[in-house]
Amino acid sequence: MPGLASKRRIPVSQPGMADPHQLFDDTSSAQSRGYGAQRAPGGLGYPAASATPQAAFLADPVSNMAMAYGSSLAAQGKELVDKNIDRFIPVTKLKYYFAVDTMYVGRKLGLLFFPYLHQDWEVQYQQDTPVAPRFDVNAPDLYIPAMAFITYVLVAGLALGTQDRFSPDLLGLQASSALAWLTLEVVAILLSLYLVTVNTDLTTIDLVAFLGYKYVGMIGGVLMGLLFGKIGYYLVLGWCCVAIFVFMIRTLRLKILAEAAAEGVPVRGARNQLRMYLTMAVAAAQPLLMYWLTFHLVR
Repeated sequence: MPGLASKRRIPVSQPGMADPHQLFDDTSSAQSRGYGAQRAPGGLGYPAASATPQAAFLADPVSNMAMAYGSSLAAQGKELVDKNIDRFIPVTKLKYYFAVDTMYVGRKLGLLFFPYLHQDWEVQYQQDTPVAPRFDVNAPDLYIPAMAFITYVLVAGLALGTQDRFSPDLLGLQASSALAWLTLEVVAILLSLYLVTVNTDLTTIDLVAFLGYKYVGMIGGVLMGLLFGKIGYYLVLGWCCVAIFVFMIRTLRLKILAEAAAEGVPVRGARNQLRMYLTMAVAAAQPLLMYWLTFHLVR
């Protein structure tokens, strides 16, 4: 009709068909759908899938050279450490001091508590080398001193706990004090041996071993103090103090005075008297330190 607006039919687009008024095809949806799809290797227009980064690294000749160079450097460094470690930490010597067994430990503890009946105090040698401690009860070791020190710290913590005085700081102070006194003893003895000009085979590790035996008596005194009070503490500690004094006298005189006899020094000479006084002083210091490090643990 002339008065009505003419109606134009707009074709309805079917699914999958492009809009007739659209100049270019919309490919964004197809690309978005293809992002997650895995491309077929070797397809037209697509690069072949690359190998893993590890495989690519190993396949590189430069990487192989770097790995070989790094391995050689590590081997050289290990060899250098093995050669020079004995300068700072005598690992070979430490192995000797820990060469013990159960029988040796039992016999050594018996010797520390009852040194009065022991007759032969000479250290046995085999081809100018002292035999391992497990074969000679007179040989010094580090196993008993090390275990005794740890046990002493634990017993001290137990004693402080029973008195409601335990704290980590106080226990650390107890352990550090014992180590400080041990270090001071070793330094003082080495300095005294140097001043008296004693030529002896007594090494620093030997001194640490001999001085560390006093912790055994300290443990016994504190334990008896916890069980029987002050009376038990003084009785057991007194016995252990006398025992360690006798043990140190008979042990050190072979290390210090025997060297003087081998050198032909007169028994009543001035230098020999100094050596005897040094031996007595070292032995007498052990009971004093045993009491000083334990008397406050028993109340």
